[in-house]
Amino acid sequence: MTLQLPGRSIEFPRRPLLMGIVNINDDSFSGDGTLDPDRALTHARQLIADGADIIDIGAESARTNREPITIDEEISRLHSFLDGWADLVKDCQTADSTQVQTPILSVNTWRPEVTAAVLPHQVDLLNDMSALPDSRNAELCAKHDVALLIMHSVGLPKEKHTHQQWPDLMASMGEFFRDKIRLALNAGMIMEHLILDPGLDFAKQKEDNLLLLRELHQLHKFERPLLLPISRKGLIGEVLDQPDPRDRDPGTLALLAHGVRKGAQIFRVHHVRAAWEAMKLLDALERPPQPAPQK
Repeated sequence: MTLQLPGRSIEFPRRPLLMGIVNINDDSFSGDGTLDPDRALTHARQLIADGADIIDIGAESARTNREPITIDEEISRLHSFLDGWADLVKDCQTADSTQVQTPILSVNTWRPEVTAAVLPHQVDLLNDMSALPDSRNAELCAKHDVALLIMHSVGLPKEKHTHQQWPDLMASMGEFFRDKIRLALNAGMIMEHLILDPGLDFAKQKEDNLLLLRELHQLHKFERPLLLPISRKGLIGEVLDQPDPRDRDPGTLALLAHGVRKGAQIFRVHHVRAAWEAMKLLDALERPPQPAPQK
């Protein structure tokens, strides 16, 4: 299975990729955002050194209890980071040889006006949390040869969907991804450009989230990389009674181990170093024993 990016490709199976989170905002739900571009770039550099294969930058929090920022403000915040990205990747240090050596740059946005303004700036992946309501973002990705992440949800981002009911979540999700893949391909994209995200916590309640994690293998039929945005999720807080997202890193690692077993290829996390160490150990446990050297 191939993930095609501008000028290069990633081949699976391989060690799962870690997507490190850089919030260029002042209202991140876990309190790790910054409006200082130098601090954001320094944070990205550290995430790469800690083992991140992908840096996912976002200028607007997904929190539904905050008003959306303007399109111009979102573009300005993203450009403040993008202006320093080329210099960062020239001399960044990676954690080991299995890591993607030139980190993948992902932009987390959903408004086509923002997408059009940022994709020409060395962006590899559009992390679209809008559930792809129309073809505009897919058309822009096709134009710039940029990969596209399609996330399962309903309705517009920044709106609450806490009462959404799913009589058969996995069947609905399967139909959703079939429709959105078709939309993206009709917009000029190729299958190798697409990543699927089941949308943990988005328009889903606790039991929905647990179900999709148990049944994640059902999505392998699409033969596309699966991203799990597991970091500090509300599901962890509900199960462990942890209202503060900053207390949820141990729970995040539990979901990481489960996702690896279920065959997910990409994990979006805040605490990259802990996730990298956990995956390193999981990989060692799965590797067959080597024969002892002959004397």
